[in-house]
Amino acid sequence: MKLVLASSSPRRKRLFGLGNWEFEVIVSEIDESVLADETPRAYVLRLAQAKALAVAQKISGEALIVGSDTAVIDGAEILGKPQDAEDAARMLRQLRGRTHQVFTAIAVYRTSDSKLLTDLSVTDVPMRTYREDEIQAYIRTGDPLDKAGAYAIQHAEFNPVAEMHGCFAGVMGLPMCHVVRAFEKFGVAPRADVPNGCQKMLDYKCSVSGAILRGEMV
Repeated sequence: MKLVLASSSPRRKRLFGLGNWEFEVIVSEIDESVLADETPRAYVLRLAQAKALAVAQKISGEALIVGSDTAVIDGAEILGKPQDAEDAARMLRQLRGRTHQVFTAIAVYRTSDSKLLTDLSVTDVPMRTYREDEIQAYIRTGDPLDKAGAYAIQHAEFNPVAEMHGCFAGVMGLPMCHVVRAFEKFGVAPRADVPNGCQKMLDYKCSVSGAILRGEMV
C-alpha cells in the first residue's frame, strides 16, 4: 500500500521520514480560512481531513494518506501566518513571555475503503521574554513570514521557547507518536524506533511519547 504525505512542508517530510517508510509527497491545495465561530480544535481537524481528501482525488490505487494542520492558539484566538513584517512583530510581542498552545491535527485516510481516522495533539508552549532587537533581527531573516504565529520553535538563533515538556514534533507540524498510533489501526507499523529517532533529531528529551503511544493523552 502506497503511503502519501499530503504536505509540502520540509519539516513534516523530515519528521514523517522517521518511520523509515517509503512514501510520496503530494501537495494539497485547499482554502485555509477560518469559518465563522469555528473553534481551534474544529479548525485544525477540518483542515487536516480536507488535505487528506483533496490528495485522494489526485491518485489512483490503494493508498494511505496523511494530512496535517497546525495552528497557534492564544486564548481563543487562532494565529495564522503574518501578513507582513509588522504583523509578525505584533504576534511575537503578543506571545512574548507567556504560554500559548499549539494544536496539530492529523487525518489518515485509506482510499480502498474510505476509512478515515483523525487525531489531535495539543502542546503548551511557554515563550521566553525575548528582547525587541531580537524580534527585529528574527524578522529580518524572513523565517517568521510563512509560519503560524510568526515563529518556528526549532529556529536555533531566535530560540523563542523557554522550556517545554510536551510534543516538540507536534509544534513543528507533525506529531509522530500520534501518526504511529493512528497507523496501528490500519495495520501499518513503523520500520524504526520513532520516539527515539524523534528525540535525537530534535535534540529534545520527550516526557510524553510513552503516554501518547498508549493512548493516554492528546
